[in-house]
Amino acid sequence: MTEQPRGVAILGSTGSIGRQALDVIRRLPGRFRVIALAGGNNHTLLEDQAREFHPDLVWCQDGDRGMNLRAAAGPRTAWATMEEICADQRIDIVVAATSGAAGLLPVLTALRCGKAVALANKEVLVMAGHIVTRAAEQGRAELRPVDSEHSAIWQCLWGEDLATVERLILTASGGAFRDVPVADLAAVTPREALRHPTWDMGRKVTIDSATLMNKGFEAIEARWLFNMPMDRIEVLLHRESIVHSLVEFADGSVKAQLGEPDMRLPIQCALSYPERMTGAVAPRLNLARSKALHFEDVDLGRYPCLRLALEAGARGGTWPAVLAAADEVAVERFMAGSIRFTDIAKVVDATLSAHGGTADPVLDEVLEVDRWARELASAEAARLEPLARSR
Repeated sequence: MTEQPRGVAILGSTGSIGRQALDVIRRLPGRFRVIALAGGNNHTLLEDQAREFHPDLVWCQDGDRGMNLRAAAGPRTAWATMEEICADQRIDIVVAATSGAAGLLPVLTALRCGKAVALANKEVLVMAGHIVTRAAEQGRAELRPVDSEHSAIWQCLWGEDLATVERLILTASGGAFRDVPVADLAAVTPREALRHPTWDMGRKVTIDSATLMNKGFEAIEARWLFNMPMDRIEVLLHRESIVHSLVEFADGSVKAQLGEPDMRLPIQCALSYPERMTGAVAPRLNLARSKALHFEDVDLGRYPCLRLALEAGARGGTWPAVLAAADEVAVERFMAGSIRFTDIAKVVDATLSAHGGTADPVLDEVLEVDRWARELASAEAARLEPLARSR
């Protein structure tokens, strides 16, 4: 009996992860069917994707004013919101590849409907990890990590007793400025920040990699994905990005997952679980060519955003939601040239310092604190803007 293709929805199909997810599906013909695509403002690319994959449902940021859907996908394709897409019974797996808070409500919808969610959106678990994991439990749904670090931990834990886990160790490349003197960081440009030394990622994630905020987000995500206290999650610098993460067990044994720095491997893992599908979607690892792997401790003085993220994660409640919102605003302002690279941490720190905190917030409280933090972070960025323009 021939296995039916798994129905897939890709939220953020025009972004880096979305494009690579479609590439994985393209390289595994007959295994998946793209039921829905949701993109942003890149209407030309979304039209091309719709023309190739013929989805039943499409969403884009500007609705039907932004693209000619019928010309691209045909008369049977319909518009739908991301929440409607995630509730559609034809969809088995939702790839959540949007960035920022926009992914939260669609992910919650998918989980409550019992879908498997291949999660690539860091902010969803950072801002509302307790709500998201409850939704997964109540909907008897699966959260499958897509980030290479979490995918590595996930794979290391297959078949293991979670009670025997001692530590989770996330690896970090150090970003574009890992060798730049700290005194010179205020003068770096957005273009320089986007030159990641090993990974090809979206703009927001690449900037967060340069500040190491992304690694703080990943530590908070790991806390929820693997039910692990924050004080048992560590970060280790690893320049080559070959060892994607490690797990230490109670007996001292350490397992690591290795691979080339290519997101198509963890994407395929999330789509195909529990099966390992045969097929070369990415280059194979050649350790002889790598020759040496290097590891070192993280200097939190160089990476204040990581320190702020770890502190917010340890405090819990609404603190991580404030962290994520303030960082999103600060990164947008840096990318626009309004504030300096070093101001990103200042904006986040000022916003966190003004926050009172709620220990166990409901969804409405998370959404409200997200709105509040964005307003405060915007005001703080505006205060710093004259300093940036005078440099």
